[in-house]
Amino acid sequence: MGDDDQFVARGEVLLDTLLTRIEAGKSPSAEDTPAGEGEWGVLKVSAVQAGRFASRENKVIRDTALIHPHYEVKHGDLLMTRANTEELVGLACVAENPPPRLLLSDKTLRLHVDMSAADPRFLQLVLTQRDLRQRVRALATGTSAGMKNIGQEQIRQLGVPNVSLGEQRRIVAAHAAFERRIGALEGVRAKLEMARKAAVAQAITAAWKRGLAPLKDMLQRVETGWSPVCEPRLPAADEWGVLKLSAVTTGSFREGEAKALPPQIAPRLSLEVKPGDVLMSRANGVKSLVGVACTVERTREGLLIPDLVFRLVVDKQKLDPRFLGVVLASDELRRQINDAMRGSSGQYKISQADVRELLIPSVALGEQRHAVATGAAFERRVTAVGQQIAKLRTIQQAMVEDLLTRRSKANAS
Repeated sequence: MGDDDQFVARGEVLLDTLLTRIEAGKSPSAEDTPAGEGEWGVLKVSAVQAGRFASRENKVIRDTALIHPHYEVKHGDLLMTRANTEELVGLACVAENPPPRLLLSDKTLRLHVDMSAADPRFLQLVLTQRDLRQRVRALATGTSAGMKNIGQEQIRQLGVPNVSLGEQRRIVAAHAAFERRIGALEGVRAKLEMARKAAVAQAITAAWKRGLAPLKDMLQRVETGWSPVCEPRLPAADEWGVLKLSAVTTGSFREGEAKALPPQIAPRLSLEVKPGDVLMSRANGVKSLVGVACTVERTREGLLIPDLVFRLVVDKQKLDPRFLGVVLASDELRRQINDAMRGSSGQYKISQADVRELLIPSVALGEQRHAVATGAAFERRVTAVGQQIAKLRTIQQAMVEDLLTRRSKANAS
């Protein structure tokens, strides 16, 4: 093939040469709830993720006449989505030990691999690499970025590294060695997170026993934000932005959840988010998300509070903002918020007056800071482990890319 061939570069072969066939599933009528033990389910498109099979992403099939066992997912199947958003179309994974009675959907393809020529786990690695993902997105068709499609013939024409079966298995083994190390660290992180929650809960439980006071006695004021019509994109580093409601989660602030403020609209500087702010959602269509709160530990400049979020400005002589953030995430406060909440038809809310009347532990600043420090010590350890995981992921990605381009030899040690 020539140098201008859009599918195959030097050192590559067509994916088609490594497959025996491609099979599409069916999508029978199903309920939007996962299949239980002994029940049949059909995969959602979200079951196929980049290098991971999410078996719980399925819908139960009640009508047994609609079940076609031929489409049941088996261990080792190489799956690919044929339709999804522009970013997610063509994702691939190997189904490792899937539960029984899960069927391919019509948006899911099963790539039957010629086992004498390729290892499905190797092809999974290839299909999740950045350059292949870019090729798939470029080949996908559709007028909307919200729904793109890639055909079987286009998949067959994808170029993949021309690597011997033995070398494929060495690359897979090297990748798996990293996965084991990362998996062990993720286990450590999960245990630390559980220990952190338990330690904080114990400290807060002790604080509740000291006595209660209305939150209004410890606040200077409650502020409501502002939501002008924004551009549907993230703000650039030098642009102003307005937070989305999803920026405020229980105990966690997500500065990346924001929309760009149009340049012709002047920002309201008094509503800029600052480190130490305590933010609380005041309305949502989901009851459990009304009143969720967090303390902002750090944030970029130029982000504004939206009108569905309160900023609780505390009297710092009486209340540590970080302690308030922890208390607002407690089960006791959740019960109070649920009792105060009002609304219907999918829109629930809590008022400033409701927030002011919430009862919180009335304890000295020293005890507040001790409770915060207890959680922070664990949080630092959780963060450190997370950084190790991120570093290993970066090294793993670079190693796989290097091996796939044959710049080095696989080493699974």
